[in-house]
Amino acid sequence: MEVLKPAMAGTLESSDAQVTVEPGTDGIQLTLSSSVMNQYGRQIKATVLETLERLGVDNAQVTVVDKGALDCTLKARVECAVFRSCGQSAANIPWGGVVR
Repeated sequence: MEVLKPAMAGTLESSDAQVTVEPGTDGIQLTLSSSVMNQYGRQIKATVLETLERLGVDNAQVTVVDKGALDCTLKARVECAVFRSCGQSAANIPWGGVVR
């Protein structure tokens, strides 16, 4: 899946994350800030990169501002931002395919 335009998902509220994706040309460039970076930074990074890999995103600039979100929330925010950047709506999201 190719990131075609900048898109954002999520909020800056407690227990949420704001994910922004933009087109890139040199692999995945991840910028991460988190209120729980010392405790969970590696897990947050792994969750974001795994989700991008599952979606087939090879080139993108990704910014994550985490406010203590659970892994399932991070996955949902990354998926939503990527789908928005590709112009996919709820009607044509591959619920039984790419999204696991």
